[in-house]
Amino acid sequence: MPNPADPDTNAAIWKSADVARTFAAEAGQREGRRREQLQLMARLLPFDGADEFTFVDLGAGTGAASRALLDEYPHANAVLAEYSPQMAAEGERLLVPYAGRYRYVEFDMLAGDWAPLDGVRFDAAVSSLSIHHLPDSRKQSLFSELFARLEPGGWYVNFDPVRAPDDVLESVWQRVNDRYEPDAAHKRSHRDAREQARYENHVRYMQPLEPQLKWLQEAGFAAVDVYWKRLDYVIFGGFKPR
Repeated sequence: MPNPADPDTNAAIWKSADVARTFAAEAGQREGRRREQLQLMARLLPFDGADEFTFVDLGAGTGAASRALLDEYPHANAVLAEYSPQMAAEGERLLVPYAGRYRYVEFDMLAGDWAPLDGVRFDAAVSSLSIHHLPDSRKQSLFSELFARLEPGGWYVNFDPVRAPDDVLESVWQRVNDRYEPDAAHKRSHRDAREQARYENHVRYMQPLEPQLKWLQEAGFAAVDVYWKRLDYVIFGGFKPR
């Protein structure tokens, strides 16, 4: 496990044009595997197809979560908060069918500066595969900052990987995941330098699920629950009481 005290590598990884292009090229395959989860994220929000509302997608990347919500809700609008211009540029290509219903803003979740989003009223918020890239202190702060900016009744839904609470459970998760992806063991032992760097960036701040549920509750969210889980991937969230 990488040392979280080492210099942060998020910028080096996610502001790389090569990584952004590779990530976007894999979008179809990756999102095909997660279609059910992305749809569930959308359907957890308390809206119907006729509702007009605005949601923020934190750490939006190339916009997978936003596209799922925009498909589910034809009158919704998305604000994609992403700090990598390279990822946003790739996302723009994938979001062409949604022109006029979305915009990217440059937003660094590590910094906690919400100025780029000032004046935007959020009826809901989502994040997908991004929060685990934050140190624990920023995860906690972000949950509180987001709660303060959500409209009353607004939901926050997060789809993210989590770390097992102990080595025994970690070995169980890995064994079962390897049944779903038979070449995973080979990939683990044959990473090139770039793949190893992405892996270390992926896991360095990853935390178990339970503390994160507690942080959401401490921020003020209600109905905090795990709405879907398969081994190390979970969908959890809650809403801001009216």
